[in-house]
Amino acid sequence: MNPPPAPHRIFTAFRATALAAAVCLTVAGCSVFGGSDADSDTGAPGSSGRMKIALITHSAEGDAFWDLVRKGAEVAAAKDGVELTFVSDPDSAGQAKLVRDAIADKVDGIAVTLAKPQAMRGAVAEARAAGIPVVGLNSGIDAWQAQGLLAFYGQDESVAGRALGNELDARAAKHALCVIHERGNVAMEARCAGVRKTFAGRTENLYVDGTDRDSVTASVAAKLRQDPTIDEVVTLGAQFALAAVDSVDDVNSKAQVATFDLNKDLVEAVKNGDVQFAVDQQPYLQGYLAVDGLWLYRTNGNTSGGGVEPVLTGPAFVTKKNIAGIAEFAANGTR
Repeated sequence: MNPPPAPHRIFTAFRATALAAAVCLTVAGCSVFGGSDADSDTGAPGSSGRMKIALITHSAEGDAFWDLVRKGAEVAAAKDGVELTFVSDPDSAGQAKLVRDAIADKVDGIAVTLAKPQAMRGAVAEARAAGIPVVGLNSGIDAWQAQGLLAFYGQDESVAGRALGNELDARAAKHALCVIHERGNVAMEARCAGVRKTFAGRTENLYVDGTDRDSVTASVAAKLRQDPTIDEVVTLGAQFALAAVDSVDDVNSKAQVATFDLNKDLVEAVKNGDVQFAVDQQPYLQGYLAVDGLWLYRTNGNTSGGGVEPVLTGPAFVTKKNIAGIAEFAANGTR
């Protein structure tokens, strides 16, 4: 694996000073959440009268999946009149720092992914100690309750993996290669482990560098060339499925490709049969519900799932049979 890329930080704010705040991203020591310079323009945190919510993820640069999460969060923020900050860092220490930045900015709520739960434990505890409600989304379904989060919005990755394994059996596959593009991500490990639990054939994992598409294509192609018995490539993201299609073509493999997650480019691949199916966890919905859930908690005391059950957004299978009904939404960038 290559060293982690430089932190990818995306800033979105529903306020007139958005451009000025975004400039902070390029200034040394300037927090994406504001700080003294921002306060001089807008007053103390919350002085606008609008709720401030930070959505903090572990996403890396160039991963289109998180564009869908962000779009859902933005729509919920606009509906609720929330001032939203969306930031990310693929390095767990960097992500934890972003949580601490949000605490310092005195936000009214934090939505966070727990791809590496232990690394986030301290920062999440600090947010709770500061009286800031925290919800989880996407990653960390097995950790959110232990860390005292109010709610969780996402997919049970083990359940999704088992469902995919059953589907491979139905398609008479014998040897599956599960491609993990982010080492140490608990959600990805759970997906492949779930496949292994139900799939009657052989399952093996392949770790690749998800920040480099060409490297992913080359790594999968090399494995297919080395072991021609692999008849199914399972990827954990839409763009990696498309890379795997190239891998299959490069070595003239007879392997099929299936994937978790969906985007507009993958729709065409499912339509034409290059990809058999996708397991959609509905990332737009995850972003939307996380922001809306915090707003509802602060304005009406609502707690999704009663604080004891996750709010599941998947798995939903997308195949040739139902792709037509989803294509329009994918084209709009919401599926």
